Amino acid sequence: MGMMAEFKEFAVKGNVIDLAVGVIIGGAFGKIVDSVVADLIMPVVGMVFGKIDFSSLFIVLGKVPEGTSMALADLKKAGVPVFAYGNFLTVAVNFAILAFIIFIMVKQINRLKKEEPAAPAAAPVTPEDVLLLRQIRDSLKK
Repeated sequence: MGMMAEFKEFAVKGNVIDLAVGVIIGGAFGKIVDSVVADLIMPVVGMVFGKIDFSSLFIVLGKVPEGTSMALADLKKAGVPVFAYGNFLTVAVNFAILAFIIFIMVKQINRLKKEEPAAPAAAPVTPEDVLLLRQIRDSLKK
């Protein structure tokens, strides 16, 4: 029963609950960033570079069976190896945006945290030989 009690104590700690909430919110936030990248940013970037749809940029690495269209989804369904660098570019931009937003959030949270006052500096420890010399001096003054 000791292990179950330890697990219960661990599971109800605030850190575990905070982690679970963070994972859930992070998943939802990731979907928002995915949509921003796929639906807003990449179409604008594609238009700037000549109406390119990045999600359909790929290089066929194998033989295409007859009757298969050259669409990326159809090639993957047919089992043809493809080098889908357009999808990678989209995911890389997605990651960069997400990492930047998380960086800004952490920076702001750290800024909002109360700064704990620094502990007062301890007096420097006087070496033993100096203390001994002071005792000798004081005894000679008597």
